Amino acid sequence: MMSFTLEDLDQRIAARASASPDESYTAKLLKDGVERCAKKFGEEAAEIIISSVTKDRKGTESEASDVLYHLLVLLRAAGVPLSDVMAQLERRTAQSGLQEKASRGQGK
Repeated sequence: MMSFTLEDLDQRIAARASASPDESYTAKLLKDGVERCAKKFGEEAAEIIISSVTKDRKGTESEASDVLYHLLVLLRAAGVPLSDVMAQLERRTAQSGLQEKASRGQGK
């Protein structure tokens, strides 16, 4: 079983963020700003949709890793700690998804 976590990935992104943008893709993305990070995340999201709809399992695995990486880079660029997102998920999973959506006025 794999022991690599989102927290591990977030720590690697944090370490690479302080590198030179000439030597680190992560640092370059962050230097380019939140708009660039958001654009890359959107591109990866579209690619996983295509891979999953076309039933490309390997492509879906690959694109999912890209989506997670780019999501964490985007969160860092936006100044939102992963721990805050995980806390939000923990609060939401304390009840059923239908109850949680209804509490936010999204019961559909």
